[in-house]
Amino acid sequence: MRTSRRARLSAQISVSLALVFGLLLRVVLMHRFAIVSGDGLVYGKLAANWLTHGVFGLGDGATLHPTLIRLPGYPAFLAVVFRIFGVGNYVAVFCSQIVIDLLTCWLIFLFVRTQSSTRAAHIALWLAALCPFTATYVAVPLTETLSIFCVTLALLAASKCLDQDFANWPWLLALVFALGSAILLRPDGGLLAAAVIGWLCWHFRRRTPKRRFVMTRLAAISLLALLPLTPWTIRNWHVFHVFQPLAPRYANDPGELPESGYKSWTKTWFVDATSNEEFYWCADDCPLDINRLPNRAFDSPGQRDRTADLLDDYNDSQTFSAPLDARFATLAMERAHAHPVRTHFALPLLRLADMWLRPRTELFDTAARWWEWRDHPRSSIFALTYALLNAAYLALAIAGFLRRRVPLAGMMLGYVALRCLLLLTIENAEPRYTLECFPIVIIAAACALAPKKSNTIA
Repeated sequence: MRTSRRARLSAQISVSLALVFGLLLRVVLMHRFAIVSGDGLVYGKLAANWLTHGVFGLGDGATLHPTLIRLPGYPAFLAVVFRIFGVGNYVAVFCSQIVIDLLTCWLIFLFVRTQSSTRAAHIALWLAALCPFTATYVAVPLTETLSIFCVTLALLAASKCLDQDFANWPWLLALVFALGSAILLRPDGGLLAAAVIGWLCWHFRRRTPKRRFVMTRLAAISLLALLPLTPWTIRNWHVFHVFQPLAPRYANDPGELPESGYKSWTKTWFVDATSNEEFYWCADDCPLDINRLPNRAFDSPGQRDRTADLLDDYNDSQTFSAPLDARFATLAMERAHAHPVRTHFALPLLRLADMWLRPRTELFDTAARWWEWRDHPRSSIFALTYALLNAAYLALAIAGFLRRRVPLAGMMLGYVALRCLLLLTIENAEPRYTLECFPIVIIAAACALAPKKSNTIA
């Protein structure tokens, strides 16, 4: 009896300390590194205009106009926070995201405890609470914190539905909420529904007694998860006369130049996330420096001269015209035709590797070119330390899967695979695009670290 009480007390202390240290980490990150810029400002403006003017749009006063460049999920979250705490109160937003992120840590704990072991659950809670890569994003008004929460809730709800033969309505509704919210937050949120529903359908493919019952419920879950997109799609048709159930790939409103030619050109050489700041995000806003381009951006001296001419023409006005974008498209097609393996296979794989392995210091005041040691040794050391920590999380996760200790591994690996396949198609290598996989990374890492049979902590 005493041993049991001591075990329970030890477990409670472990959980409490993990959440307290997790809270302290996130408060420090919010205090030191809170950022409201770029996409964060766009989301904030959408929320403020929606709340104060009833228009889901950008601009002020006479320039206010509706837009469809972002899905309404995250602006709706910001609007709720702004309505309660005041428009533009990003401190309240960050505090709300801290609570949500700690709840995500708790959900990871519950998932591992029910599906693996209590010892693994405590390890998972500590790994989640002290993970700086996910914790950093509570201090920026972006979708990552909420998206990671949706992934974790979907995994837990799916496991509960599976364990209880899809007869528990609260967990069924939780699964619908998680899948539907993920879709409303980001265009790639549908991958979560595809992975979870797809794996569950495969799991019950041969269980004839309950197969029809389960399949009916899975169909209902899918329809309910997609239902919130209906008013958004109708609104876009009514306002813009286009069928747009999600958000456009290049975040452009109908009639705006998507700069697809320029972005196709970047796809023929883009590998490192550093080029996001120097070229991808900088386009149509600031000058582009040819000296920042890597050697792989040119196949010959003549092509370098053509590229220089294109960049000079852009720099004259620092805006893209349709003819200029078409010239970039022509150059992109020539490069892709000359080197199809490099363009369509090698570079996408390198971009994907960069998104998984590079130092996750994008929100810190550190040098983007972290490998240039002589220019900023302290920043480079910090970046390398972060890269090694990230590699440790990934290595432990891989070990967990290879040792076959990860519960519901097929569903989780399916989601990771779908996300990687999508990331192979995009031009800009942003490390944050892999963060939605980190609940899975943490679960697998905890299962790798825990003894195989370790239900010693109550």
